[in-house]
This record gives sequence, C-alpha cells and structure tokens, in this order.
Amino acid sequence: MIVLLVNDHLLKQVWPGFVTGKLSDVAGLLVAPPLLALVFLRRADLAATAVTGILFALVKTTETGAEAASHVWTFMAGPSRVLDDPTDLLALPALALAWWVRRRSLAAPSTAPSTARARVLLTMPLAVLAVTATSAAPGPPAAVSVEVRGERVVVRTDASYAWETTDRGATWTRTGSSDDAGRARSAMCVPYQATRCYRVTPGRLAVEQSDDGSRTWGPAWSPSADDRDRLSRQFGDRPLASSGLAVQAWRGGHVIVVANGLDGILLRDEHGSWRRLGWPGEQAPPLDLGSELTAAIFLAGCVLFGAAGAGLRRYHRAYLGFAAATCLSVPVVAFSDDPAVTDALAAVDGLLTLLRLLAVLMIPAGLSVCVALLFAGRARPAPVAVGVLSAPLVYLAVYTPFEGWAGGAFATYWTAVAVAALLTALVLAVDVILIRRDAAAAGPPADGRADPGVTWRA
Repeated sequence: MIVLLVNDHLLKQVWPGFVTGKLSDVAGLLVAPPLLALVFLRRADLAATAVTGILFALVKTTETGAEAASHVWTFMAGPSRVLDDPTDLLALPALALAWWVRRRSLAAPSTAPSTARARVLLTMPLAVLAVTATSAAPGPPAAVSVEVRGERVVVRTDASYAWETTDRGATWTRTGSSDDAGRARSAMCVPYQATRCYRVTPGRLAVEQSDDGSRTWGPAWSPSADDRDRLSRQFGDRPLASSGLAVQAWRGGHVIVVANGLDGILLRDEHGSWRRLGWPGEQAPPLDLGSELTAAIFLAGCVLFGAAGAGLRRYHRAYLGFAAATCLSVPVVAFSDDPAVTDALAAVDGLLTLLRLLAVLMIPAGLSVCVALLFAGRARPAPVAVGVLSAPLVYLAVYTPFEGWAGGAFATYWTAVAVAALLTALVLAVDVILIRRDAAAAGPPADGRADPGVTWRA
C-alpha cells in the first residue's frame, strides 16, 4: 500500500514513464485481491484473486473495459481516465505473489479476533485510497495557428507537434514541429477574391464572414447548443475559442482551415460545408457524464431496495429508513465537490465535510443493515430477485442513452432524456407486474396476521 501511494501520488508526477506505470500496476494487483475478498460473505481468496485478474485483463485490453473503469474511478476518486494498454498485462504475475503472501499469512500463528478486526479497520481505508489513487493526465493540446505553404496546410499546436494536409483536409499527418508557431493569423481574404473574407470571432469558438471586403461581418460558423454542451463537458472551465485560420483557393472555390483551440481543427470544404475534425485519428477527450452516472446509480439503488423491500413481512419502517438514507447518500457524495454546492455551503464551516463523511459511511453501513433486515424480516425471494436483476437494467436504461448522446448517436440532449425515461419506465412496469403477481400468489401468512403491503382477493 505504501509503494502504491508513494508511486501514484509522488513518483508519477516527477518521473512519469514505463517504470512508474508498471510499478503502479504491480502494487495495485497485490493490494486489490485482499481488498476485494472483504466484500464476500465468506473467505474467498481464490475467487477474489481470479476476479481481480479477469477485470484487470478486460480493462487493459478492451476499450469498453477501460471506459467502464474510468466511470467507476471517477465516481470513487474524482475525474479520472483509465486507458487500455495491453502491455500492462506484464504485471499479472503479481497475482501469484499476492496468492503466495496470503497462503503464508494463513500458515502463520493466528491472532486474536479483536486484533484481526482492528487491522482490517486500520488498513482498509489506506487500501481503498491506494487502489483509487490516480495521477493527473496531461491536458489536451490546443490548435493555435494555421499556415498555407502552396498545396500544404499546417496546423500548429501548443504542444511539440503539428498537423499537415496536402489534399485540402481529406487526410492529415501528424509531424514534429520544433520551430516557433508565430503569431496566429485571425483573418484572411479568399485569394483572387478580395471581397470575400473570413475571421475568427475574438474570445469565441466561431468564424465570421464578410462579402464586402471586411466592412461588415456576419456569422459563418458556430457550434450548436448541444455541441457547446459536449465541449463544456469535455474541457470543463478551460477557455474555448478559435485562434487562427487560413484560406486556400481551389478550382474556383476555396477551403478554410481553422485552428479551433482545444477543439482541434475545423474545416470548410470547397462545397461550403463546415466540419469539426478535432484531432484526426485520435480519440477525443471523454465527456463528463458525472451527473448522469449519479442519477443512474441512484435510481438503480432505489429500484433494488424498493423491489426487495416489497416482499418484507416485518421491519418495514426500519428498512425504509435505512434504504432511503443509503440511496440519498449517493448524490451527497457525488455532488459534494460541485462548485455550486461548495459555494452555497461555504459559510457553514465543516458542514460539507461532515455531510460527505456521513454519506460515505452510510452507503456500506446502510446496505449491510438492509440486507440483514431482509433476512430478519423474512422477505419473499421473488421480489428480492426482481430487485437484484432489475437494478442493473435500470442503470443501463438511464445511463446508456447519455453515452449515446456523448458519441453523437442522438442529435439533442433531450432526445437522450426521453429515451432514458422510456426505457426506465418499461423496466419499472415489468417490475410492478412481477411483484404484484408474487404478492397475489403468496397467500396469507401461516399465523393469520395480515402481511403489510399485500392486498388479498377472494
């Protein structure tokens, strides 16, 4: 744990590279199996080790696994990005070392139960902090200027490379750029057509056009409202503005290449169509869907607890209280770092920290109490099964449409909202039907007392 904490929080910052990256993977694979084994009802060291290896392989070899891990880490430790890198599989032999250490500990003289519990309570928070530690990823580059050299157009960035095209933006090549990018050209007229000019709008992600030799200007291109929302979720508070452009004449028409700042490259082809190219061939920064992720987890938890609790025969009020507190703790943890929340509670010293601490403790504690009450209250198995099976379906129904919106599958955000609401309603309707059928078939309790929440028909 100490190696993982020092490596991820210190060494990766001052000495990033292959060694610190692989050291983080090895240390993480040593810590993760015993931490995962704690969630099992009985000791399951082999299962925890196998699950750790399978999940690690999926995350490092598939884009879907890396994306899912990014969302989990973002929820647990703040904005994070996990990349799929098959070379990290070199660290898998560390699982054998973790298994060997565990076998040695079993062979050692046993300690008192109170001492063992104290060790778990002391080391588990450090282990969670170590496993969820992430180093800051370098920020995305920004396109700063454009230069035309005959048939070649060069888009320079604030990093140590540039992008070039020789076929009017159809294909792009990333090249090294060690020379000074110089001052960005913010306006330019069409060669051999002095009355048609273009310029970037100062301080905005937009391009303006003039048809009277720069005397008056009108809008030529700007991102849609949904594109602006996507960009703000990609880059947060970083400023978004077009910084330079160049116009290239072509067969009686013209092509415009715009250095669109953090958004990369913007192209107007010879037919007059504008396209945001971003960084050709490279993956765009992920969108921040933290609010949607929190809503999906919250609703899935509500369905899980609600459906399972529908089959309780006793302890309804206690179960409802703990279930509500557990579900409400999820948005408290997720939004306690939101600037709007911190500003609203800034005058109350320590209140936000106390709320977050209570919510973090309430989630595992409330879940444990609710499970115990389900057993003690003799909950019917069918509603519990409905809750366990439908909770992940509700999560997918809520979150998947927003992933589709982020990838451009839906034209507007509200389309994704409507699809998420429809899919969630379908899952809930099926849950209600199944639970009502189970309640009707359960029959009156053997002791003759009424089963709360069940309506009987003759």
